[in-house]
Amino acid sequence: MSHNNLSDPRAALRLYIAGDTPAARRALQSRLKIQAFAGGIEIETVDILANPEAAERAGILATPTLSDETASPPRRLVGDISNIDQVLDYFGYRNKDGGHDHS
Repeated sequence: MSHNNLSDPRAALRLYIAGDTPAARRALQSRLKIQAFAGGIEIETVDILANPEAAERAGILATPTLSDETASPPRRLVGDISNIDQVLDYFGYRNKDGGHDHS
């Protein structure tokens, strides 16, 4: 499994997963859809099993978690992120084609 570098300066959001579980695989698939529908937004992926200190620093207690750590306090969605419109709305990104459900 390939993940973005933890220090990617282009990353607008960060997706925390735990290993190669069904939930992690679903989150990674949703990540690709979110990136496609949000005009190529960068989402950094952090596997907390491989990088537990990153999860500890961010205060991540559950996975999958999609986080905007540039917000204060950080905005986070925990669990299912397959409803692309809901995710884009939550983080303030608009869907390119007018808001149809892509889940």
